[in-house]
Amino acid sequence: MMTYAQMSAAQRRAEYEAVLAAYETCKAEGLQLNMARGKPGKAQLDLVSGILTVLNSPEQCVSDGIDVRNYGELTGIPAAKRLFADILGCKAEECFIGGSASLTLMYDTIAKAFTHGLLHSEKPWSKLEKVKWLCPAPGYDRHFKITESFGCEMITIPMTPTGPDMDMVEELVKDGDVRGMWCVPKYSNPDGIVYSAETVRRIAALQPAAPDFTVMWDNAYCVHEFDGDFVPFDDILTLCREAGNPDMVYEYASTSKITLPGAGISVMASSRANLDYMEKHLNIQMISYDKVNQLRHVLYLKDKAHTLALMKQHAQIMYPKFRCVLEMLEAEIEPLGIATWQKPKGGYFVSVNTVPGLAKRTLQLCKEAGVTMTGAGATFPYGVDPNDSNIRIAPSLPPVAELEKAMAIFCASLKIAALEQLGV
Repeated sequence: MMTYAQMSAAQRRAEYEAVLAAYETCKAEGLQLNMARGKPGKAQLDLVSGILTVLNSPEQCVSDGIDVRNYGELTGIPAAKRLFADILGCKAEECFIGGSASLTLMYDTIAKAFTHGLLHSEKPWSKLEKVKWLCPAPGYDRHFKITESFGCEMITIPMTPTGPDMDMVEELVKDGDVRGMWCVPKYSNPDGIVYSAETVRRIAALQPAAPDFTVMWDNAYCVHEFDGDFVPFDDILTLCREAGNPDMVYEYASTSKITLPGAGISVMASSRANLDYMEKHLNIQMISYDKVNQLRHVLYLKDKAHTLALMKQHAQIMYPKFRCVLEMLEAEIEPLGIATWQKPKGGYFVSVNTVPGLAKRTLQLCKEAGVTMTGAGATFPYGVDPNDSNIRIAPSLPPVAELEKAMAIFCASLKIAALEQLGV
């Protein structure tokens, strides 16, 4: 099959008319599907409904001598710390347990840096003339929104198949105004890239000019394989400590896509010195997160092995959805030379890169036909994709039958956008 660029003008016109007719047929079905976020589907939520009843008596409400129904234990119950330490590979004393959203803990960390400074800050960041932040991209839009909201100057770091461009990172951290970097190290959002061992070690061994340079290590997909066995990953806290940077990293994770996204628990893991400093400020802000829910998760998930067994069940639900997306892209788009994409084995997204200039138009056509996806540009700082090419597909929410219809709309929309660009 010829690519669109290889077709004659007459062939492209005939193709355009055929694709437009197929698009209008799909549009007439009246599909209304929001795929803008990586929400677990109903089958996944039903899978873990047992967590709702795992804690069902007053006698169960005591954990390590702590009555979880009462005040106290700002940093979380010890059993929850042990659970996350087992999953992440760090130490229990390095864990602070939060509520349903790890994003809240990330925001609090940046907010404290601006209002009070971090452990090694010479002054609060709000009093600095400039704060620069490194943003591997394509990346997670909510990360970028946090640093943008505080007025940081965000610098795009290109992603490579092994993680962020580390030559660029190592050069940029020589600038004392560069105060930190976002990282999604395993099944990155949206590309699904797993940072290589070399990349992780280079990050841990950075020699930044800023004394309070902070790596925000969002390990959101640490156990989220849907194709194949669990992939072990080095503990960033240990590597930073061994490299002489014990206080440089804050690691985050949650149970949002393990149990119930709206009612999970989260963790912030860092050095004891960092946590002692943060706890001093957080103690003014709050008394504790929901310890009843922490204990509910401990009783339900038990340990890393049991959690990984649960994730295998999630994978049985997720894999057919990703296979649907990838197979349709391979059949409908690959021969045309208008886009490339990652083929992830974990995480929650498929990242499509069109030829430059097609993302906005493609997503506009999708929306007009009833399929809403993450906005074009969202995966870059300030919401601006310089090539207008990256599109994040989130397959997790709809059943496969609906996903097939959504992908038919997506493929038709991309074809229309490409043919329009070629001047049909």
